[in-house]
Amino acid sequence: MTSKVWKRFVTGGGTKRLIGHQHRLLSSFKSDELRVEPAGPHELQSKPPVSDLGFGKHFTDHMLRIKWSQSKGWEAPVICKLQSMDMHPAAKVLHYAQELFEGMKAYRGVDNEIRMFRPMHNMARMLISARRSCLPEFDPKELVQCIRRLIQIDQEWVPHSASSSLYIRPTMIGVEPTLGVAPATEAELFVILSPVGPYFASGVKPVNLLADPNFVRAWPGGSGYSKMGSNYAPTLYISKIAAQHNCHQALWLYGPDEEITEVGAMNIFALFQKEGRLELVTPTLDSGLILPGVTRRSVLELAREWQDCEVSERKLTMKEILKGAEDGSLVEMFGTGTAAIVSPVGNIMYDGVMKPLPVPDEDKSFAQKVMKTLSGIYYGEVKHAWGVPIEDWSICKEEEKRIEDYKKSLEARML
Repeated sequence: MTSKVWKRFVTGGGTKRLIGHQHRLLSSFKSDELRVEPAGPHELQSKPPVSDLGFGKHFTDHMLRIKWSQSKGWEAPVICKLQSMDMHPAAKVLHYAQELFEGMKAYRGVDNEIRMFRPMHNMARMLISARRSCLPEFDPKELVQCIRRLIQIDQEWVPHSASSSLYIRPTMIGVEPTLGVAPATEAELFVILSPVGPYFASGVKPVNLLADPNFVRAWPGGSGYSKMGSNYAPTLYISKIAAQHNCHQALWLYGPDEEITEVGAMNIFALFQKEGRLELVTPTLDSGLILPGVTRRSVLELAREWQDCEVSERKLTMKEILKGAEDGSLVEMFGTGTAAIVSPVGNIMYDGVMKPLPVPDEDKSFAQKVMKTLSGIYYGEVKHAWGVPIEDWSICKEEEKRIEDYKKSLEARML
């Protein structure tokens, strides 16, 4: 048998995956079998004002649910009213955290058209998380079509505001009611929608970070590159410690070189100026410690397109950041992610001392240039292949190639 955990092979028209000695036939649900069971008029909620949205506090009227079992495969997708889920107390997800999720957004443009941002990238990453957590796979295009229909039904929940959006949370959980430590033979994929305001209610401001090598987010051979709830729960305690030091988030370090990996739940970038040239640096994905963010990928592609600086995916250490802040070679440092988009770093608490970092004025900031460019794409101020209208669904060949490249980069993380 091959030494790899996962092996693909095709028999007839179906795809099988070999997990150890166990064969599992994993077909996909079909969007053309989607059933809609709309909420009744009396079940529809009033929509909160944009000023009260916050992040993830309000939810739309409907959700998508798709059940799977090893014996029957995927059932037909259903869009139904938002509802509580009936779950046995022995469900795998409640005991062994067999779960994954995604985070993506849809935006109402200046032309009143609703667009999703690079949804197929999120689907590619979701498949990798499904493999890593031994949950069933699916055809990503079929899920996007189901999500697209869900947004169409609840489109009035997409905020009419250039600072707000509709957060999309696809999730899959193992629900088999047994306590044995083994992959669940029953699972459910569901999608909920949440109208959200700006991540920073008072505007984008530099954040303080706690950098302590005693705390580690991920390690080689682990699951840091996949999007599972089990990667996030252990960080909550460290967030509490960071708050005690007047810090907003943790800057995650790893190894004897104090290699920088991520910031909070975001990817990290640093811009240096050395010998008259600019270099944009973000940690490489090769170690498997880092979640391959869609915003991260977008920033790299924009930077290479602009050709304002050399773009490097390489090791970035705490020593290099502190030296750069001291000798002036560090221009700025910022995090990126779906929720906040861009978050500038103002200070790092390291070795008991708050170390200040340079924060350029808005008109000179690379991070703010990224923010402005992405916002223009989100809200349809510029036509771009990354902003996909839900009513006129098409993905250009260039973007399809980028999706395939991204997919290959994700698959390289799997052992």
